[in-house]
Amino acid sequence: MTVRHFLTLKDLTPAELQQLLKRGIELKQMQKAGEIFEPLKNKTLAMIFEKSSTRTRISFETGMTQLGGHALFLSPRDTQLGRGEPIEDSARVISSMVDGIMIRTFGHDIVETMAQYSQAPVINALTDDFHPCQLLADMQTYYEHRGSIQGKTVTWVGDGNNMCHSYINAAAQYDFKLRIACPEGFDPNPELVTAHADRVEIVRNVMDAAESSDLIVTDVWASMGQEEEQRLREAAFADYQVNKAVMLQANSDALFMHCLPAHRGEEVTAEVIDAEGTVVWDEAENRLHAQKALLEFLMSN
Repeated sequence: MTVRHFLTLKDLTPAELQQLLKRGIELKQMQKAGEIFEPLKNKTLAMIFEKSSTRTRISFETGMTQLGGHALFLSPRDTQLGRGEPIEDSARVISSMVDGIMIRTFGHDIVETMAQYSQAPVINALTDDFHPCQLLADMQTYYEHRGSIQGKTVTWVGDGNNMCHSYINAAAQYDFKLRIACPEGFDPNPELVTAHADRVEIVRNVMDAAESSDLIVTDVWASMGQEEEQRLREAAFADYQVNKAVMLQANSDALFMHCLPAHRGEEVTAEVIDAEGTVVWDEAENRLHAQKALLEFLMSN
């Protein structure tokens, strides 16, 4: 049987992504009802973390437990990966003993190499280029609150980072229009933008980008590993904050999302993220349910 991996949203078909979205909602309802469901009993997920994590570790570890399996936390400090063992060798060895590998790392080439040499499914839990698991949660959250996102308009505000790249892929896979509001010098990958030019555009002015939008999304100005650029980025992104004025420019029922952690007063105001009816906390919780659907899809018999 061919091993399936999840390195970007493009590794699944639009139909499979819709299947996962609805399955995530089902699994959420089952868990809330106290139903025991263990399709991954006696299965193990190796979780390799080269970057720090809160939501990713908790959601994958809890998800495996709820599905009847076991999650094994691995850090570079505790394994031969941190001492220079080639990714190819690690992939061969680790995948021979576990049923799935989740990796959160820096270069996207690392997860690609891991997948190439792994006999178990590999899940990208964040690289410098993509964060597809977050999009599973975001799309599930939108569906729960507003129905299908197909044909809608989404506005990304801020850095053209890994989250922005995954939103570009999502625009194609979930069939919506994406406007990217970012300052010059912080654009997303131009090849990715060009490849999706039929539905993605860069708009420098935030208010123009937010007009008649159905979903406004942002992320921190300085991602992990960019902390030394904080002051430079504060100046560059000063006009790229999601505040009440930006939300008022969007449709009256527009949602706001943030993958967290958030820096209130920088990329988003407290007034927006803490507003009554905010879906940010549902979005965070849905990492658990969406990823359980992914784990079941990739690892169950």
